[in-house]
Amino acid sequence: MAIPILQPHIPHYREEFFQKLYEKVSIKVYCYNTDTEVSNDDFQKGNFITNKIKTYNFGPFMWYNPLKILQSKSDTVVLMLDFKHIATWFLLLTKIFHKRRIIIWGQGISIKRYLKDEKKVLLILKWMLKLADGVWFYTEKEKQLWQKRIPNLNAVALNNTVSDIDKILKLPNISISKKQQLKDKHNINQPIVMLFCARFTADRRTDLLIEVINNVNPETFGFIIIGEGKSKPSFRDFKNVYDFGKVYNFDLKTELFAIADIYFQPAWLGLSVVEAMGYGKPVFSFKRSPDILQCVEYFYIKHGVNGYLFTDTREMVNYLIKIQKSDILKLSNNAKNFARKNLSMDLMVSNAHLLLK
Repeated sequence: MAIPILQPHIPHYREEFFQKLYEKVSIKVYCYNTDTEVSNDDFQKGNFITNKIKTYNFGPFMWYNPLKILQSKSDTVVLMLDFKHIATWFLLLTKIFHKRRIIIWGQGISIKRYLKDEKKVLLILKWMLKLADGVWFYTEKEKQLWQKRIPNLNAVALNNTVSDIDKILKLPNISISKKQQLKDKHNINQPIVMLFCARFTADRRTDLLIEVINNVNPETFGFIIIGEGKSKPSFRDFKNVYDFGKVYNFDLKTELFAIADIYFQPAWLGLSVVEAMGYGKPVFSFKRSPDILQCVEYFYIKHGVNGYLFTDTREMVNYLIKIQKSDILKLSNNAKNFARKNLSMDLMVSNAHLLLK
């Protein structure tokens, strides 16, 4: 009696979640994105075995075959918090007949509409959540925001994390001499190194990344770049930028994070926050605004504790001019401790399992 779970696809950073959840309860994941769609979005597909579910699109709306979901004898199904999924509405509105418990999985509040939805959410989403029997949110912040609107909402916060986080957290602290060896190996010689690791999309605000690079001393600050994407700028003219492109090799990525002192991503902060803190890197970014969009993991950053959220590039550059190694060390230790306490994969799986019992 495997529990059906609907997803677009399973990227590599999510496969450990499903593997560990499967160890607790039998699940069967149905995915509707094709391999081509996954590749076009610059995702690496995970290895967890999934089942294809056919879909039909009508403008922004999508219909999937609900009979695939109902063929399981399980009394629980997990669907997505997306009001454009017409079949999900069908399953929610016909619970009296099929008698399945429906868990909705969603981020809770739109990334692009966050500042508006924080004050007033879409009523159609509120209705969807009221019809559901339980909700998986990613962060405690999203859960609290929705429970203010729906006080009796049966919800858990998963604490969103990534595959290999537990492996990362077990890595020993790197010595100064070992760090220097790695810098020599990759020909990086600046005393302070910042690292950016994400897919390059329009919402990442790479213009702000370039602005910071242009306004710091290139002899003092180096920048490691990991990632590709349609919106990636050229870094060829910068002598203090080290562009590694896509990196999925764990050992190489670990070396690059070991070299780095600070993780810096201007906008659209997501699971990169988790990976950075797991490696013990404080996260630097900019405050959420209509022009700077941030994902739900933005709330993992505690300003002045495990990272910094700046108003603009001038404020950030002025801070960097004065930063001391002792400041970075304190922020780093706090980042690692936060990840240990809140962002393990076992914790995410256990939280999800609470509503599947």
